[in-house]
Order: sequence, then C-alpha cells, then structure tokens
Amino acid sequence: MDIVIAGAGIGGLTAALTLHARGMGVTVVESARELAPLGVGINLLPHAVRELHELGLGEALQNAAATPAVIDFYTSEGALLFREPRGIEGGYGYPQCSVHRGRLQILLLDAVTDRLGPDAVRTGAGVVDFAESSTGVRVQTRAGEFGADVFVGADGVQSMVRRTLHPGPDPLMWSGVRMFRGASHMPAFLDGRTMAIVKGPDGVELVTYPIGGGLVNWVLQVGESEPGPLPGDANWNAPTDPAAVAAHMSGWQLDWLDPADLVARSDAVFEYPMVDREPLSHWGTRRVTLLGDAAHPMYPVGANGGSQAILDARALADELAAGHGVAGYEARRVPETAAVVRANREMHAGSPDELARVTAEYRRNTFADRSSE
Repeated sequence: MDIVIAGAGIGGLTAALTLHARGMGVTVVESARELAPLGVGINLLPHAVRELHELGLGEALQNAAATPAVIDFYTSEGALLFREPRGIEGGYGYPQCSVHRGRLQILLLDAVTDRLGPDAVRTGAGVVDFAESSTGVRVQTRAGEFGADVFVGADGVQSMVRRTLHPGPDPLMWSGVRMFRGASHMPAFLDGRTMAIVKGPDGVELVTYPIGGGLVNWVLQVGESEPGPLPGDANWNAPTDPAAVAAHMSGWQLDWLDPADLVARSDAVFEYPMVDREPLSHWGTRRVTLLGDAAHPMYPVGANGGSQAILDARALADELAAGHGVAGYEARRVPETAAVVRANREMHAGSPDELARVTAEYRRNTFADRSSE
C-alpha cells in the first residue's frame, strides 16, 4: 500500500514512521520549501510518549525535552493552591515530555529521512488538488503529481484537504481568548521539573514550563470577547509587543518567577487566537482522510493537541495494516477526538473547574478585610 501525506508537521511525520513500520510506502508532501525548527513549546502526554518510544525515539525525545513531575497552581499573589503529579510521578508508565515544537519536528524529520530515505519528504510541494477513483488517489502538488492508495491530510488547522472534503460552512470557533506565546532563554524555575499555572485577575492566566535546552515556554491567556466564529481579520502567529504583553502581569507577586523578565527573555513574542472547530461526523472518503489539527483542532487545554495527532498516526497504521481501511480509522478516532474537543471546551469554560473555585475562595478570604480600606 502506498500512502501520500500532506504536511510534515508532528502528526504527518509520526504517521510516516508508523506506516513505514507496518511495511507501507509513504511520501510526505510539504508546502514549505525548507523545514526549520520553528515555534515554541509543546507538551506530550504519557500515552503519546509511549508511541514515540515504540518507534524507537524515546531516548532521543527525553534528551531533547524536560519531563515535568508536577504541575503547580498559583494565584498571582504567589499563593500555591494545589499541585498535581505528572508523568511517571503521576502513576503512568511513561513520562510527560515538554519540548520545543521545532526540535521535536526535526527529530521526527531526521528519523523519517534515515528510515524512509532522503526523498520521503518533498518540500515545496503544497497540495493544489486531488482526485479519487476506484483504484487510487492522484494528488496534484506544486512539485508534480503523486499517486497513492490512500491520501492523508495532515496539513494543519487551515487544512486545504479539509476544505476540499467539507466545502460547506466550517468556521474556526474562537473561545474569545487571545494567547501570547514565547520561549525564554533562562534557567528552569523551582526544581526544573515543575509546570505552573498562575491565575490572575480578570481571567488572565499564565501557563509556563521548562522545555529543555535552556528554554522556558510560556503562554499568557487574555480574554477579549464572547466566544463565537473567529473574525476574518484576526491576527494569527503575528509578532507582538513584549512590553504590552508583560503589562497584563503587572503587580503579580511570584517569588520564583519575574513575569516581565520571562517575557523579555524571549527572542520573539507571538499572538494567536484560541480556536477549535465543530467536530465532524466523518473526516473523509474511502481513500482520503484527515489527521491531527486538520481533523480536530482543539483548545490547548490539557496538553492534548500534539498528543492526539500522534495517537491518530498509530490508529491509522493499525487500521490500514489490519485491512480495515480509512473507515476503520475514522470509526475509531472520530468519536474519541470529538470527545476530547468537547472536554477541552468544558475545561476552558470552567465547568467543573476546581481551580477557579479554590482561587475565588482564596481571594475572597484573603482580601475580604480590605474592602473597607
């Protein structure tokens, strides 16, 4: 069986490795002319780390990543509300890995090149069109035509393959939150194996964690509007003013971190809308399907985006190798990922949200006596 995958991101490259391991021929077509280690941090949950271990990449991943043992929840006044164990310390068989997205992508790319050959990933080959027949799929790209038994769209949240398969209304749905992101050159805070979420006033929230290589990743979430379809003029991966971002954390009192210094130590600060899409009832056809963000973009709540793409890759390889085809893959993954999309929405909305309750109770008890000042 020959597979063509659109997109050389984490999901597409992992799929190439898993399909190759089952004896299938794989070509990855990528629109970018050069793959460089861009981006910021990503968390991989233990079930996704397990899959990379089974591909023989576990040691390389852990050498490139931090492996958090706990996640601490703070108020912006510095009070530790509670902590949760992660990875091995949380009782899982594999660690959680926090890593620079670009570093992980290059690790996967090197493995694909080593195992599948130097021509397995074709850059400058953005998909223009595709046509399915009873015998296969012809994929037209800017670098020529490719034939396949199965075509997989792993081409991200703005997927061309998804738009072609589902031409009706399919808007990005905005949570109303603007995310500011960076990776800072600095020593890891606390014991070096701690993630932290800091709840500030007015719903402002900082998520930060070390990602190895002398970097600390951070995401600042700032509410701007009610949820709804993403406006057409929304900034996406746009550079923004670090000083303006740091101002959202003015007055925070954390004895283990200076938020303004955290922002200032980033090479660049980017903004993104926090978005997902309504889950689809199916992803593709008999020979064409979707994977990762192309299939199920989700809020970055619970560190599930990249992890779910890796699980997609494993399920696709399992079902194709078993002879169940695209239908078997979608029967397995469509309901599972739709449940994660909806669960992430609920966690973001705070129902139930034990952290929000504890934070509110802390502030109510701490500042009650100051109301008459």
